[in-house]
Amino acid sequence: MGSVKEGEVRERLLRPILRELQDGARDRVVVGGLEGLVRNLARPFPKLLDLFQGYGEKDPEARKKVLEEALRILQDGQEKAPPPGPKPRLKPQDPAHLLAPPQSRKKLSELGLHTVRDVLHHYPRRYEDRRALPGVRYLEDGQKATLSVKVLAKELVRTPKKGMQLVQVKAMDAWGWRLALVWFNQPWVLSQIEEGATLIVTGRVQRRNGVQLLVEHFEDEGTESLSTGRIVPIYPAKEGVGQAFLRRTVHRALEMALPLPDPVEPYREGLALMPYSQALRAIHFPEDEEALKKALLRLKFDEYLLLELKALLDAGGVVLGRAFRVEEAWVEAFKKALPFPLTRAQERVMAEIAQDMQSPRQMARLLQGDVGSGKTVVAAFALYLAAMNGAQGALMAPTEILARQHFQNLTRYLFPLGVRVELLLGSTPAREREAILARLRSGEAQVAVGTHALIQEGVEFQDLGLAVVDEEHRFGVLQRRALLKMAKTPPDVLVMSATPIPRSLALTLYGDLEVSVLDEMPPGRTPVKTKVLPHRLRLQAYAFAREEIKKGHQVFVVAPAIEESELDLKAATLLYEELQGLLPEARIALLHGKMPAREKEAVMEAFRQGAYDLLVSTTVIEVGVDIPRATLIIVENAERFGLAQLHQLRGRVGRGGLPGYAIFLAGEASQKTMKRLKVLEASTDGFYIAEMDLKLRGPGELRGTRQSGYPELRLGDLAEDTEVIERARALAKAIVEEDPDLSLPKHQALKEELRAQAERIGFREVI
Repeated sequence: MGSVKEGEVRERLLRPILRELQDGARDRVVVGGLEGLVRNLARPFPKLLDLFQGYGEKDPEARKKVLEEALRILQDGQEKAPPPGPKPRLKPQDPAHLLAPPQSRKKLSELGLHTVRDVLHHYPRRYEDRRALPGVRYLEDGQKATLSVKVLAKELVRTPKKGMQLVQVKAMDAWGWRLALVWFNQPWVLSQIEEGATLIVTGRVQRRNGVQLLVEHFEDEGTESLSTGRIVPIYPAKEGVGQAFLRRTVHRALEMALPLPDPVEPYREGLALMPYSQALRAIHFPEDEEALKKALLRLKFDEYLLLELKALLDAGGVVLGRAFRVEEAWVEAFKKALPFPLTRAQERVMAEIAQDMQSPRQMARLLQGDVGSGKTVVAAFALYLAAMNGAQGALMAPTEILARQHFQNLTRYLFPLGVRVELLLGSTPAREREAILARLRSGEAQVAVGTHALIQEGVEFQDLGLAVVDEEHRFGVLQRRALLKMAKTPPDVLVMSATPIPRSLALTLYGDLEVSVLDEMPPGRTPVKTKVLPHRLRLQAYAFAREEIKKGHQVFVVAPAIEESELDLKAATLLYEELQGLLPEARIALLHGKMPAREKEAVMEAFRQGAYDLLVSTTVIEVGVDIPRATLIIVENAERFGLAQLHQLRGRVGRGGLPGYAIFLAGEASQKTMKRLKVLEASTDGFYIAEMDLKLRGPGELRGTRQSGYPELRLGDLAEDTEVIERARALAKAIVEEDPDLSLPKHQALKEELRAQAERIGFREVI
């Protein structure tokens, strides 16, 4: 055996012998006893084989003498073996390669593990309970099993018929029961297995001429008890990076870096959370299921706390604004001026907004509501309160069509109350624009509705007190901030969204905003009737479209969603051409994302005015646009869309008092696909559908620009963690309110975690 091999064996023996000595020579360090390990590995050191004979039967004092003599033998020819003294310490920011032998360091970088911190947070993707691995005699045919076996003999066999190469290994379990391990067409496995070695093998059982295990994964039990006798972590890995290597590396990181400062130590006991270092140990090598559960809760909490802190610090922390007066007489006057009664949900959310506006803190609230739930009325109420306090309000929408629609509704609600509303668009003629700007500067105009035109050069408010942003995700947080900068004092902020988002997701996407939900529809709104059809019944959908057009109604057809925009455009164009042949009597228009904004708005406006019967579109159909005579929407290849997106699309029809219909065509009609889509047939509750979407599809990309540089969730599950998120959010708010720049000594560990996150993802520091 060469010196390199001898050196590796020496290293693999030194560590458990040192640990055994530190543990009081109780023979607990290695599953099966230290004698068995030495017998497997120590052939280059024959003196050790004799020395450890009967080691398990000796008393601790005799064992210590054996261990000391073993260290002397292993140190022979070496400068000095590491003494069983204090362990060398590593810091989280130290390079990860310090944890691995030189020949293995590349493996860590291939997994993106560049620092000790990265290794500590490389969490297992699952676990195997190997506290009591089964014996061969109890295995059933077809069962998948993980076993600990000793290698007796190995051979490479070629099958005569198909010319396959089989690695066959004769092995024995701890009870002496024998089996054959089989690998198909993997001859290199032969060189990785040594006779006498103990292996952990996972595979499918075959009871044919004895017991065979068709091996899917195997690893050397190694020098430490990290692969058996415990709940064993299984890590995310790449080909060529073994689980045993990862376990050893993580274990070394835990031994050499812990304990670490606890980021939430000042609050931990009050929150009943496991200590940080203990949680890191338990997430990797849990003693039992309860320890794993507590570790998971603690580290999830940390993830959400960092996420919420990042959002609050990015938004400037707790901002002082102005305290508005709210008089009961004003509230009653607003309600009486409306042409319809309010829902209980609207009353509740208006009370939340009134309370926020009376506070000296800046209101920062997200108003969520399904299509048709009455968000504009609630926004009108907030704008009215600002006007009654002598301040101005602004409502910014992503498109001119939406802005015009808001202008018409706000004028209808506020004009009877004496509030003047102005409309400012990019297309507003220059002379009219100058007059509007003058009225905004003087304060004569109390509410401005517009698009990006509101934040362009030359726009000034006399006293902007409230900013309302509709469908912010359509243009982003940066535009919201630009609008806020136009105020002398930080204005109150109300962000509106017609896309139902599960509460857990809303709390993470909009961590700097309180969340209000309109979860009740006004009376008289008829739910859209929905049908999911397989592709073979596609022509029935268009026959129904023909009937609706004959009645004078209008139809949306949404082309399949394809990632690349060019293909997206091609799919829409081909569908447009097909439908011209299929429905020759219909006036058909095409709308897609490649069109200039003005052209898109012109097509939508022409459709709204009734110039077309059918609109073929990609997913750029404007959210919130009312087409009163649109009664049917057909979505091609509906399985390519999320449930929440399909629900949003069907909200385009049935908005003018006419019955609405949605037909979702499934191009791929598997049982799983149809089950998912039929959630839409069963429910019209946008929030229930969004919850189902989150469970079935996951959160996906959270929010584009809004989420850039935000800590990723490695353990968190947004479909299940609402309570944990709310607790983390409450703590984040309390911390930022007390210590806006995290400068207090008790927050230094937390500040360091935030900095490390920012550095790891290449994002600017927020503190």
